[in-house]
Amino acid sequence: MFKQETPWALITGASGEIGQAIGAYLIDAGVPLYLHYNRNKEKLEPLVQKCQERGVPFGILQADLRDPQQIAAMFAQTQVAPLLIVNNASVDDVGLFTDVTVEKFDELLALNVRSAFLVCQAAVPAMLRARYGRIVNISSIWGLTGGSCEVLYSMTKGAINTFTKALAKEMAPNGITVNAVAPGAIAGGMMERFAPDEMEMIAEEIPANRLGQPYEVAAVVRFLLSADSSYVTGQVISPNGGWYT
Repeated sequence: MFKQETPWALITGASGEIGQAIGAYLIDAGVPLYLHYNRNKEKLEPLVQKCQERGVPFGILQADLRDPQQIAAMFAQTQVAPLLIVNNASVDDVGLFTDVTVEKFDELLALNVRSAFLVCQAAVPAMLRARYGRIVNISSIWGLTGGSCEVLYSMTKGAINTFTKALAKEMAPNGITVNAVAPGAIAGGMMERFAPDEMEMIAEEIPANRLGQPYEVAAVVRFLLSADSSYVTGQVISPNGGWYT
């Protein structure tokens, strides 16, 4: 499924639930990993332990991705250039549009959009030399449909979708694919702000009649990172149980 000499992968936000699920799937496939975190290093421990048990090489990278200098420093620490990139780190914002501050606007743009742009800029030169690479940007269903009371977050994920499509066209002649995964309502993570009865109401709106699981997002990401996905690029794939089509 992956190349004979498996390239290294970098997962930003690997300490989050979807990041952990992606990491676990890649470890099962024997993919060497750079695991990025900002504050919650302890949440990487299950992935570290799994790497050690499976004999999968790994590295841990700390950076505040809102800071371009820290992104550059993070890549300077990589001994082997990652040819597989998962831009997973992001932050949500819930509230009325009229309450969004300039500071919150700048924060979400910096983390949800600019960091993915800069991570790709740092990673692409090695991909161009290898004439091979895989980039997967984690978006959101709200980047496709928009979400009430999540206008700013929706805007940032919409930007990621357009960035994905544009970069895919530019990179395609060089054997580099760029895709996005836009999850629907996924258990844990951002859904934890809802009360159990609210989550039940959301699940009732979904044709699959349930929330998704992080591993169901990870399975899509793993395919898009694989050598078998070479003819899939510029796509925004939304695992959402039929919620929006």
